[in-house]
Amino acid sequence: MVLTFDPFREFDRLAGQMLGATSSGGVAPIAMPMDLYRSGDHFVLHCDLAGIDPGSVDVGVDGRVLTIRAERSPRGEEVQWLRRERATGTFERRLTLGDGLDLEHISATWKDGVLTLTIPVAEAAKPRRIAITTADEQSDRVLEGQTADV
Repeated sequence: MVLTFDPFREFDRLAGQMLGATSSGGVAPIAMPMDLYRSGDHFVLHCDLAGIDPGSVDVGVDGRVLTIRAERSPRGEEVQWLRRERATGTFERRLTLGDGLDLEHISATWKDGVLTLTIPVAEAAKPRRIAITTADEQSDRVLEGQTADV
């Protein structure tokens, strides 16, 4: 099992306990949970944004930082709430994108409250095969008046 260091994990746990974000000492839910995976020559990012108007979602890239911002409006101020667990307000996620991605061709789709971003791998970063020539093939080209490419 690989453990990754998260310098903010303890801070998040303490803040959650102090602010009452968790009911039984467990982990507080993230307002914009996401999944990220690679599928062939592109990366796919899914963000769960249930109950959010797709028109309030803003996706942008500034340099190598991808920002996803969404807003969930409060419902029914005239109602008497019995339990309210879905947070309202503005939610934001920022991801620093690595080299080798084609940031000009990121696409976004919305379906059933899930925002899906497709981030293609840049052509220069895709694996490619390099042809191998033998010494005999190079000397044959030199004899025919061609220069050997090195």
